[in-house]
Amino acid sequence: MKKALLLIISISLFTIKVSAQGGMWIPSLLADLNETEMQSLGMKMSAEDIYSVNNSSLKDAIVHFGGFCTGEIISDQGLVLTNHHCGYGQIQSHSTLENNYLQDGFWAATLEDEKPNDGLFVRFIVRIEDVTKAAMKGVTGDMDEKSRQSQIDKNINAVKENASKESYQEVSVKPFYKGNQYFLFVTETYNDVRLVGAPPSSIGKFGADTDNWVWPRHTGDFSIFRIYAGKDNKPAEYSPDNVPFKPRHHLPISLDGVSEDDFTLVFGFPGRTDEYLTASGVDMRINKLNPVRISVRDESLDVLGEVMREDPEQRLKYASKQSGIANGWKKWIGEIQGIEKSNAIANKKAYEKKFTAALKKDPKMEEAYGSLIPELDKLYTEITPYAISRDYVNEVIWRNIELFYVAGVSDRFLNMYENSGLEGIKGRLPALIGFLEGYYKDFSPEVDKEIFERVMNIYYTKVDKKHQSQYARDQYTFAGESMSALSNDIYTKSILTKGDRVIKTLKEAPEEFFKALAGDPGFMLRKSIQEAVNEHVNGEFNRINTQIGALNSQYMKAQMEVFPKKRFFPDANSTLRVTYGQVKGYAPRDAVYYTPVTYLDGVVEKYVPGDYEFDVPQKLLDLYESKDYGNYADSNGKVPVCFIGTNHTSGGNSGSPAIDAHGNLVGLNFDRVWEGTMSDVNYDPEICRNIMVDARYILFIVDKYAGATRLIEEMDLVHPKKK
Repeated sequence: MKKALLLIISISLFTIKVSAQGGMWIPSLLADLNETEMQSLGMKMSAEDIYSVNNSSLKDAIVHFGGFCTGEIISDQGLVLTNHHCGYGQIQSHSTLENNYLQDGFWAATLEDEKPNDGLFVRFIVRIEDVTKAAMKGVTGDMDEKSRQSQIDKNINAVKENASKESYQEVSVKPFYKGNQYFLFVTETYNDVRLVGAPPSSIGKFGADTDNWVWPRHTGDFSIFRIYAGKDNKPAEYSPDNVPFKPRHHLPISLDGVSEDDFTLVFGFPGRTDEYLTASGVDMRINKLNPVRISVRDESLDVLGEVMREDPEQRLKYASKQSGIANGWKKWIGEIQGIEKSNAIANKKAYEKKFTAALKKDPKMEEAYGSLIPELDKLYTEITPYAISRDYVNEVIWRNIELFYVAGVSDRFLNMYENSGLEGIKGRLPALIGFLEGYYKDFSPEVDKEIFERVMNIYYTKVDKKHQSQYARDQYTFAGESMSALSNDIYTKSILTKGDRVIKTLKEAPEEFFKALAGDPGFMLRKSIQEAVNEHVNGEFNRINTQIGALNSQYMKAQMEVFPKKRFFPDANSTLRVTYGQVKGYAPRDAVYYTPVTYLDGVVEKYVPGDYEFDVPQKLLDLYESKDYGNYADSNGKVPVCFIGTNHTSGGNSGSPAIDAHGNLVGLNFDRVWEGTMSDVNYDPEICRNIMVDARYILFIVDKYAGATRLIEEMDLVHPKKK
């Protein structure tokens, strides 16, 4: 009896702890909303230790890396840690066949060897302020959506103009809770960010596509950069005279690692989530749109996979592009599986019934909000055919066919040329030339031509005929409805398949380029597809989507009023957030349970000599055989590689620090488990897990594998569990 009672209590406690997790919380509000709960999960810090305006805090070590990832400062000399895949483009840009840093890794021996990266920046958050009252001034309930937004925009401009800041700082205002709340961010941006170190892809991308979004994982997904500043430590454009940045705070690194149930905090810039979608909204996204995107990328990935396996030069050219295409493709497949496994749509419908029942208890509430769910259901049905065509076209002209992507970028410059003449565009030409030089460096017409044939076949057969371009259909007819004949004609005649010629003409006779571009067959085909979707799809899509946005804003407001005791976290919007949880395994399927930590043993078990996904450097194998692990093995004498936790993460959290109960770095967030990719629309603590590289594996690779001891000497290595 006593044992049964203890079991019931322990299960209840587990349920309480797990259900308390999830959410992407605004760091400036932790003291009021989350501090007590975080400490109940094992945190030893205060909310002030995490976010403070007046004192050094964890937030001062967190940066928005390039606007698309997160990074953290790990030394008092501005050393920044982020993911290998976040630094992938920079590593690739410095790589050649002779110095292939993607393949072999890169480690700067001195400060002078650290490599600058044009266009790369990091951004700090100085402070966050709630400006909802000022942003909503003069906004009334009887305004239409256009008038309402116009008033808010006017208010926000005034808020930004009156904000207190230094001359080198920036100000932005972002909407939260579907436009029901607004926060101001004061930021500092540093534009001199240099590559310091990166493991070879056989470590940093180990498992590649096969292991992407999958647990168990054995990937050393990290790279190291350094922030440089002017001699006054203020932001400065790149200069050889710049010096390493001195941060307000940097993260010590724990050598004690993690154990199951340890508290973890992930700090970063999650991109976009839609946690408060209705059941019909989730159904459209998961069951209608995801299959569209997946089907197009199936074709291009099939081509790229074959080419990259057979040709090392093409593998180098297409490594980054293939990775970007595959990342979304596999995530969407996992989303579908996770939504089905968690019964998310049915659960959403049950929640909506509860919401509707609560409204009926208050006549005023029912009058104000009673029609929201039915109206949203109706609008999602109306928008679906337009959304499907829109997603097909976006995948065709922006995501998969490179010729079309280059044509789309060039079109913006052609419009400027036609409106303002050569004089009006001269100052912008270097940017276009620079973009094209980088793009054509990794462009193969023969590869893109094969992708064109596969993907355009989907366009002609799957996109609603009413939404297709008549010009595109005519070109297909003139080619005898032969995709091979159409692609031969396009790729033979288009100037956009000839990079050297494009760049030479732009440099020597830009007017000739723009005149040729306007009549280019590849350019015209792409433009006609875009114009058709603009004419037949986007107008209706935008009209309905605006109505959906307005109703979702009301629905968010209604939920917070109807359930006043429920805590609501705002959806991710690329602003600084805290998510907290614990190290935990999970059960994805019947009779399957995954433990939360992987080891170097697993790397060796997966090793396949010569395979581009699972090859392993000989030096790493030698270190494993000799057990030369330095200080980086755990108490069992094994080197931990990755671990998982219940932290609620999303795209943009790549590179986010995993921080222990005391404020030390224990890992580096880089992925989610496949079943948990649905957390962007439905966080389920039973199966949603984020994946992190163990900090000890990072240190082991930097020290024992790379011999980059100068970097180790910069860091503060600590033993928080031995205090």
